[in-house]
This record gives sequence, C-alpha cells and structure tokens, in this order.
Amino acid sequence: MTSILKRYSIFASVPPRRFSGSLAIAVTVLTAATSLIHCWMNTIGVMMSIKMNALHLGTLMAIVYLFYPAFPASPKHRPSVSDWLFAGLSLFTASYVLFNLDRIMSAHMVLTRFDYMVAVAICVLLVEASRRSIGIPLTVLSIAFLAYARFGRYFPGLFAHRGFNWDRILLRMVFTDEGIYGTTLSVSATYVFMFILFGSFLAATHTSELFNDLAMALAGKFRGGPAKVSVIASALMGTISGSAQANVATTGAFTIPLMKRIGYPDYFAGAVEASASTGGILMPPIMGATAFIMSSFLGVPYSVIMLAGFAPAILYFLGIFFMVDLQAKKQGMKGLAPEELPSLKKTLRERGHMLLPLAFIMYMLVSGYTPLFSAMAGLVAIIVLSSFKKTTRMQWKDVIGALDDGARSAAPVAVSCAIVGFIVGSVGMTGLGQVIALNIMEFSGGHLWIALVLAMVASLVLGMGLPSTACYIVVATIAVPAMLSMGVPPLAAHFFAFYYGTMSGIVPPVALTSFTAAGLSGGRPSKVALVGLGLASSGLILPFFFVYNPVILGIGFRFDSFIFLCILAGLGIFSLSASFIGTWFSRMSIPERVGFFVLGILMVDPFGTARLIALTGFGVLSVLHFLVSKKRTRLDNPARGAL
Repeated sequence: MTSILKRYSIFASVPPRRFSGSLAIAVTVLTAATSLIHCWMNTIGVMMSIKMNALHLGTLMAIVYLFYPAFPASPKHRPSVSDWLFAGLSLFTASYVLFNLDRIMSAHMVLTRFDYMVAVAICVLLVEASRRSIGIPLTVLSIAFLAYARFGRYFPGLFAHRGFNWDRILLRMVFTDEGIYGTTLSVSATYVFMFILFGSFLAATHTSELFNDLAMALAGKFRGGPAKVSVIASALMGTISGSAQANVATTGAFTIPLMKRIGYPDYFAGAVEASASTGGILMPPIMGATAFIMSSFLGVPYSVIMLAGFAPAILYFLGIFFMVDLQAKKQGMKGLAPEELPSLKKTLRERGHMLLPLAFIMYMLVSGYTPLFSAMAGLVAIIVLSSFKKTTRMQWKDVIGALDDGARSAAPVAVSCAIVGFIVGSVGMTGLGQVIALNIMEFSGGHLWIALVLAMVASLVLGMGLPSTACYIVVATIAVPAMLSMGVPPLAAHFFAFYYGTMSGIVPPVALTSFTAAGLSGGRPSKVALVGLGLASSGLILPFFFVYNPVILGIGFRFDSFIFLCILAGLGIFSLSASFIGTWFSRMSIPERVGFFVLGILMVDPFGTARLIALTGFGVLSVLHFLVSKKRTRLDNPARGAL
C-alpha cells in the first residue's frame, strides 16, 4: 500500500521527460512552433492582450502536460493518453478564448453555460499544470486565495467580507485582464518569453563555456580559485539566464568538483554554488521574469529597473566573494596550477565576440528602446555574430534546438505567472492587500524598521517552495502597500520584495536552489541550505540598506553620496562576512565575531550617529583584531617572532 501511494503521490516532484526518435521530432515541432508564434506575436502580430495571453498560456500548458509526468509511476519517455488529452484541451481552451472573446465582450460579459464550462476547464488545467511543473506550495496557496474570495464571510475579524459567487469569480479570473490573463501573464507572454529565447540562443553558441573559461582565467589562480570561479561564472551566467536552478545546473557541474578537489567540504561547495546562482537572478541585464513584472507594476521603463539593479547585485556577489576568500584563507588553500587554467587571450580571441550581444542589448535598453525590440535585435545580433567564428557558428539544428529550449524553459514560468492571477484577482476583489497593509502599520506602531521586518518574515514564509516570481507578486500585492504608506519610495519597496522573493530559494526549510546544488555536490541538503543562507546573508541585509538609503538604487542620485554608500555597504558586507566565516587576519574569538556582526548591521542605519559609531567601531575592532592576530602568530611561532 505504501509503495502504491508513493508511486501515485501528488506531492512528489518528477523530473521532466526526455524524448527520442519520432516522438522527439513531433514534440520539437510543437515547441519550435510555439517559439516562432511568440516571435510573430511580439513583432508584426497585432492582438488583444487577453487573446495573446490565452494563446501564450494554452501552448505552454500543452508543453507542460507533454513534458511533466503526473505521478512518479507515469511513463518517463512518452506522454500518457491523459497527457495528450490535457495537452489537446489546453490548445482547445486557448482557441476558444481567442475566437469567442469578442462575442462575450459584445454581450456585456454575459456568459453562456458553455462559456462557464470552458472557464472551469481552464482553471482545472492550470491548477494541474502548476502542480506538475511548479509544485504543491504555489498551487495550494492559489487555491486558498480562491477559497477566500468565495467564502470570505466565514473568516474572522478584519479578514471577513461578504464573499462572491462562483459565476463572478470565474468571469473575473478567466475573461478579464484582472485574473489569469492579467499583467503578470502579459509580461510572461512578451518580455519574459523573448528574453528566455534570447538566453537560449546565446546558450546554443556555447556562451556558458566562454563564461566558465573567462572566470577560470580571471580567478582560478588565486586562493580558493574554483569558488571564486563559481561566483564570477554564476554572475556572468545570470546576465543571460535569469534562473537560479539553471545557473546551478550549468556552472555547478563544472565548479563544484573543482571546489571539492582543492579542499572545500562538499556542503560548502554546494552552498557557494547555490548562493552564487541565486544572485544570477539579481544580475542585470536579464533579471528573470520578476524584474519585467516589476517594471509593469511600477509603470517605468525596464532600463530603470536594470540600472537600479547593478549596484545591489555587485554588492551581493561581493559578499559571497569575501566569504569564499576568507574560508580559503582559513583552510590554507591555494589556487589552481597555471597549466590547469585557460588562456584569457585565447578565450577572448576564439569566443569573446559573443559578449557583444549582451553589450548590444544593454545599449539598446539604456538608449530607450523597448525590451521587446531589444530582445529581437539581440536575437538577430546573436545569429549574425555567431557566424564570424566556426566555434560559435549556429547550424540549423542549433537554431531549432534554441527554439525548442526557449519554449520548454518558458513553460513553467508562464504557468506560475498565470496561477498567481488567482492571488492577484482575489486580492483585488476582496481588498485583502489594504487589510494587511493596515494591520502591518498598526502592529509596527509607525516604526518603519518593524514594518520592514514583518514584510521580510512574510516574504520568506510565503516564499517557501514558491518560484521567486510568484513570491515577489504575492509580497508586492499584500506587503508593499504598507511600505508605500510609510513613505518608502515605490522602486525601493518593490526591490525589497524582489530581493526577498529571490532569497526564498535558499532559505530553509524549503530551499529549492540549495537542494539542487546539494544533488551535485553530494553534501547533506539541510547543511548546504544552512551554509548557503549564511553565504547569501548580504542579500538579506541589502534590502534594508537600500530602503533606508535609496540613492543606491539611483533614487535622488548624487555621485558623491552613491560612492560613499557603496563603500559603506561594502564595509558592512565585509564585516558580516568575517563574522560568518570567523577569520580575517587570523581566526576570530566569539566576542570578535559578535562585534563584527553587530557593526555590519549598524551600517545599514541611515542616521549619522549610528553610522559614525559603526565606522569608528569597525576601525577600532579591526586594529585590535590585527594586534591580537600578530600576538597569536608570535606565540604560535616563537622562533619566527624572535627573528
């Protein structure tokens, strides 16, 4: 009985299928056609937003049903009959919305019985697609919000409302732009899909190998070199992937064995890769689906989000870099031998031209071109530039492979962006966001730091098991209004939600990115998650820093203030890093570690007195630690001290 339950468990995570033979060809036709349809929709195709979103979701849900098995016992190398049926229904419902929306709108949104049946089918198909490709947490949370919209009268206190009937809920969720086919899915159908496709084309030219070789050439010779390679390679990969788990799979397979070989414990190697790969989502120019959704929520050009993200992302990676360097010093490690390192000149000569599409797309965005135009121009640039060298030249099979990979990579993102429409729609119907904002304000007593801590806790709790995009949308919907009402600039408030949505992937107990890295490193998942959380601690502090110091995001930009705050943030991150690793000039005592930790936290404070105390204390404690370290060295090596 236990075996049967395990084989047919709805809670089990089943890896995507891999096809071969004629079946692989048939499925590739669907995925490649899906990518081409999206290229058409986002260029010369003119279509209503809801119709475009319906076509986007229907095609990508069909891909989910073909690639993601329903249960552990489902066929692994071919779709089952029910998978084909659900894929067909996904395409049918998309076509139904496409061809019947005009009739429904002309009838003043009065639905027929068959319209309601299609709406129910879309919701059920979406829930099942979410369970397969995203997992149980987001699926259950979304259903809970639907239940709240329907049964609000039974909730206690301020959370009670009169409730809505199923007819109205279905109408709002399916046939308006305030539910499934709302803003989040629009972003997925446009910017996100095209930039995922851009990353797939860049990956087809083996640019990931270029990033690995560049990182090896730049950092491999220094102490703890492979860990620094992991940090740099993950930052570079983040510029094109926008996916933490994709970063782990791409760079981790290369860097984790190297880290273990030079002496890093398996759990530490996995933690470095998990924390560094998580930072890939934060690294411009492609910051994952979340940044594009943030741009839509704020109503600002994506270039504003991209430019604001540079300084925080660099500071985040700087924190991990400090920690791996101090850990290498603590263990007495050295770098790799020169003969093991690739030549920087040779790497740039053979494949360096493939960095130009990234530079080109950043130039396009900063120059004011739309993300869609920039993505399409970037795709053309990749195809043209890759033809200059034999090592990067794309063949027809590479182009088809990139189209296939783009659609498959975008499918789970589309499903997550669609199902959070249940949450966004329910919050809009019930006013839950205002209720939570009011409660946060009352509980914090008007103190911003308390409200920020509450928002942080809510983000991390809600984010357990959720994709970063979904976590951001939930927090932006229910917690950001409280921050805005307390005077936090909108860009800073949304970046706060963005960072904690991203960090949810490495926060125990549900640390999906860390568990992926643990599978590659062989370390115990729980330990990889805990150490990874420590390595990424700068990402937990930075959101407070740029809420209190919004200049770091370019808000009210002044060059002198920006530089000073970057230096201050760097010192605070180093202080926290030294405290976590427990070494600097030498191993630290417990009081020293506590002191550096407190000083690192104090540097977040925007007020002059606390900042002056933190800077003075950091200087004094650093000098004392240096003197104590010199004394320890003389005691450990009396002969050397006598010389």
